[in-house]
Amino acid sequence: MTHEPPPQEYARKQTGPLSEAAFTLLVQGVLDYGIFMLDPQGYVISWNAGAERIKGYSAAEILGRHFSVFYPTEDKEAGKPQWELETAVADGRLEDEGWRLRADGSRFWANVVITALWGEQGELRGFGKVTRDMSERRAAQHALSERRRLFDHLVQAQETERRRIAWDVHDDSIQAMVAVGMRLELLAERVPESCAAELERLEASVRGAINRLRNLTFRLNPPGIDRHGLIEGLSNHLDDVVGAWGLTRSFEHRLDREPTPETAITVFRIVQEALLNVRKHAHATAVTLRVESADGGILTRVIDDGTGAPMSRDVVHEHFGIIEMRERAETAGGWWSMRSEPGTGTTVEFWVPSPEPTPPLTDDLP
Repeated sequence: MTHEPPPQEYARKQTGPLSEAAFTLLVQGVLDYGIFMLDPQGYVISWNAGAERIKGYSAAEILGRHFSVFYPTEDKEAGKPQWELETAVADGRLEDEGWRLRADGSRFWANVVITALWGEQGELRGFGKVTRDMSERRAAQHALSERRRLFDHLVQAQETERRRIAWDVHDDSIQAMVAVGMRLELLAERVPESCAAELERLEASVRGAINRLRNLTFRLNPPGIDRHGLIEGLSNHLDDVVGAWGLTRSFEHRLDREPTPETAITVFRIVQEALLNVRKHAHATAVTLRVESADGGILTRVIDDGTGAPMSRDVVHEHFGIIEMRERAETAGGWWSMRSEPGTGTTVEFWVPSPEPTPPLTDDLP
């Protein structure tokens, strides 16, 4: 039977030469972080394998050299290395991100922590310095920022084109149809009675076409989303459009903040298409819309109580409205799904990221 030593005895065993050797072995073996020490003047006095991997200097090449060798010329001229040591002394530690130099002169983006080390008498013994290469993360941030910029540009271009088409339809096609309707009305007063019924049918067709064109312009450029935000835009759409279809509707929302205009437009357009599909295909009497913040984005569900239908591959991959909804969500960096079974209605669910507006990345050091 074995007995564990009491905590005090265990602590004493861990503070001897063996413990110090193990700690040194640990520090020396770390590859993802450059861990080294500076003397009080900033000269390198220790060097681990991670520092060699990240910065490219062997211990023999760097020991005894001033740590300012890692900084670009503009930072050295600005006195940044000395300022960092002075700040670490004053505050106990300093954390910074910025450009650093490798032995071959190439730059990498580094996260750096400098900690002042004090002796038992309160004297400055030097500095501990931990460096991590953040170049891949920075490149990923740049790529994500560029993708977001392109996505925002795409959404804005699509909405601009929709507005242009809506205006063209309103100012050209609708006005032309209205003129045709007025001419038919005048003509009806002059033709024989035998032609009146046919003219009335033509006039009804023109009125129907005008109404369809007006509905089209509304779908292309619904009012409110750009002025009042996502929630009010969706609420108005449910009241003005879905209510006019005679469907019972409910709206549940829990957003922690207003999304960017591009994200709001993306959510609105997918919901708009999902509701249009409910009207055309679901034979529903009620629809529920739920919008909530989740996982750094917006999770949305459109649920109807219609007849439902089995989800075949042809439905998912060939229906234009479904393709448009899925592509909008995926282009935004999110996902889209639809569940439907006979007799249980249909649920359209999608998630899109909702990043906070951020300024573009720069190469300026903090």
